[in-house]
Amino acid sequence: MKANVWSSHPQTSSSGLEPFFPLDHQESSTQPELPPLTVWGVALCISGTLIATENAIVVTTILATPSLRAPVFLLLASLGLADLLAGVALILHFLFRFCVEPSDWSDLLTSGLLVTSLTASLCSLMGVALDRYLSLSHALTYGSGQSRRRAATLLLLVWLGACAIGAGPAMGWHCLEEASSCSVARPLTRTYLSLLCGGFLMVVVVTLQLYVGICRVARRHAHAIATQRHFLPTNQPYPSRHSSGKGFSRLILVLSVFVGCWMPFSLWGLLGDASSPPLYTYATLVPAAGSSLLNPILYSLRNKDIRKVLLHACCPHRSSNTTRTHYPVDV
Repeated sequence: MKANVWSSHPQTSSSGLEPFFPLDHQESSTQPELPPLTVWGVALCISGTLIATENAIVVTTILATPSLRAPVFLLLASLGLADLLAGVALILHFLFRFCVEPSDWSDLLTSGLLVTSLTASLCSLMGVALDRYLSLSHALTYGSGQSRRRAATLLLLVWLGACAIGAGPAMGWHCLEEASSCSVARPLTRTYLSLLCGGFLMVVVVTLQLYVGICRVARRHAHAIATQRHFLPTNQPYPSRHSSGKGFSRLILVLSVFVGCWMPFSLWGLLGDASSPPLYTYATLVPAAGSSLLNPILYSLRNKDIRKVLLHACCPHRSSNTTRTHYPVDV
């Protein structure tokens, strides 16, 4: 019995299963040979390649630079690795769908890899928010060797949990043999997807709470600076009101992208059922996968230290040794 996670229209075969991505194959063939290449298939392959490439650059840059070992860089490396796996999952889907005849094991492999990557990516985003909160509220002690060890332990637990959750479909939590138990994202069962999306919503809420705490701490710091700036020498550097406003604008952008990418699929996985139009699944899952394309731009590539390493690798003669004034967090 065969059911493709990423195919398009409901199959006319005996399985009767609908797809994960509904627009992936508009001209599905009823013959057993490989289906013809479609625009959606090429788009997913190109997207997966871009996601894998940019996140591979980020992960390689962090791991190859000994100076990038602070907790924030460990979290960014974890985020990049998770998004890299999401890109690999899209590429594998393309290969299994259009280059190799799809089978049950390929469906379970791609769906499990995608669940693992999305889970680890979302938890890493929560870790980045926690790092920003701690770097503001405990600016004097955060970033020490003990903090790095705690961050490494936390990431180890995150990845063990993500791998365990992603192994669910291969361990039997699939609907390949019982179509009535399918969710809006086949071959995942409705119970499995409901638990997964419920966990996603909890992580989203916790992350938003951390960013609210970041805003409160930042406002307290800004108020303290405004109070003490009259006692500072005129040549003493301190964050200006313009830089604080710019930081809050970036924070709003980050939160908007975060909520816009993760909230739709998390809610749809809880509210939808097997009879729901597959187009809705596609419309809510694409932003979640698209977050893997935006995360390196919003988080890693905005970090001055990572940009400096990349600039030195690309243009070693243009890299400068000038010192910069760093503030507790780069929002």
